[in-house]
Amino acid sequence: MTALPSFLLETAAAGDASGARVLITQASYLVSSVFFILGLKSLTRADTARKGMQQAALGMLLAIVGTLIDQRIVEYGWILAGLAVGTVIGWPLGTRVPMTAMPQRIAISHMFGALAATLVGIAEYLHHGSPEVASLDRVQMAALGFEVLFGSLTVTGSFMAFGKLQEFLPGKPITYAGQNIVNIGAMAGAVALWVYLIVDPTATWAFWTMTALAFVIGISFVLPIGGADMPVVVSLLNSYAGLAASATGFAIGNTVLIIAGALDGASGFILSIIMSKAMNRSFTNVLFGAFGSAPTASTKTATNLTVKSISAEDAAIQLAYAGKVVVVPGYGMAVAQAQHTVRELAELIEKKGGEVKYAIHPVAGRMPGHMNVLLAEANVPYDRMYDMEEINDEFESVDVALVIGANDVVNPAAKTDTSSPIYGMPILNVDHAKNIIVLKRSMNAGFAGIENELFYDEKTNMLFGDAKASLSKLVSEVKTL
Repeated sequence: MTALPSFLLETAAAGDASGARVLITQASYLVSSVFFILGLKSLTRADTARKGMQQAALGMLLAIVGTLIDQRIVEYGWILAGLAVGTVIGWPLGTRVPMTAMPQRIAISHMFGALAATLVGIAEYLHHGSPEVASLDRVQMAALGFEVLFGSLTVTGSFMAFGKLQEFLPGKPITYAGQNIVNIGAMAGAVALWVYLIVDPTATWAFWTMTALAFVIGISFVLPIGGADMPVVVSLLNSYAGLAASATGFAIGNTVLIIAGALDGASGFILSIIMSKAMNRSFTNVLFGAFGSAPTASTKTATNLTVKSISAEDAAIQLAYAGKVVVVPGYGMAVAQAQHTVRELAELIEKKGGEVKYAIHPVAGRMPGHMNVLLAEANVPYDRMYDMEEINDEFESVDVALVIGANDVVNPAAKTDTSSPIYGMPILNVDHAKNIIVLKRSMNAGFAGIENELFYDEKTNMLFGDAKASLSKLVSEVKTL
């Protein structure tokens, strides 16, 4: 028994049924936290990511079981109803939503998680913080206020991100004069109300004003952010949701919420930093800029520039006899659901003696790891997927670079055009390849709204059409060679 934490020893010493239930609950929380940590560690590698998800799911199951036997539960009716409703909603979200819509699904999941934290905080305040009860001390009020503040702004912020990704809200920034001053002022006001509540928890007017203001802040902060930055925004909102959940744990005395929320908040924040670095952006630039607007910022236009198109037959000849091919997937591949056809084409090239690798940009697609997940779904070997830093130096020896629906992440303007909104963003060095074939539906600009210099490169040939249909033609042609 001496190896057990002190709170478990005290509980076991109680020797009654209630003490045993507390012991089991806390033990399940401890084990579930270990599984959460192991899951995060496994998710750092593509070949162990599936195991990481299973570990995290097992940890969540243990946490739920531990909570269900908590001695403080006096009525199971609403809990069972919540489990039923959550299962009905969660099952199709996990199994029916296509990979192209996964970023939206993640955003809406953050909204539900933040809403749960917010409602718990409101319920706790109504129970303890009214002038009639006034049993909240300042530490509890600090945790509870933080929970409601960040939970509320994450609810509306996540819904705005969902709307932009789902495209029922404009993807371009919605801006107005003085927006940053208004946003910063609103946030400062909400924080001031939170501090006031810590001093006087019975000030219900301050609580409700802070909550309403936080809901508005979530809208006003995300609407001015362009579609190109939504992956960073979703990741940052994930961090906020984790912080709100951790504060919930402090407010209600739940250890697993404290641990899981802290893990979620820290990992989401680190991921946001990594993604901002991948786009050569700062947090302030993401949160207060208007990236993703019209192409007026770039001096490069399509005037007097021409592109070369190629037939599927000629493209197939290049690929079939290439010694080294690098596939660069982008959001266009996700939209066309072409990952399985990509793998089939790669296998044919390899049978003819060619080497095929996949170059993955950190922000390709609409969420971190979007391309990795799609390719893994198509059973592309993990050791064929390379991060930008791992493969960029190899492009000079590449016979054919096959770009499938990628745009801004391969645009040389990021290195050459100082007036471009993506200037300074690290890109894949596709322009260094000996030959380039780009599969694209049209010449529409990417998220950044600018022309892609790569498409007009003399080494580039464009194969227009739906990516999956074009790849199917390539597969058929390569088979005949």
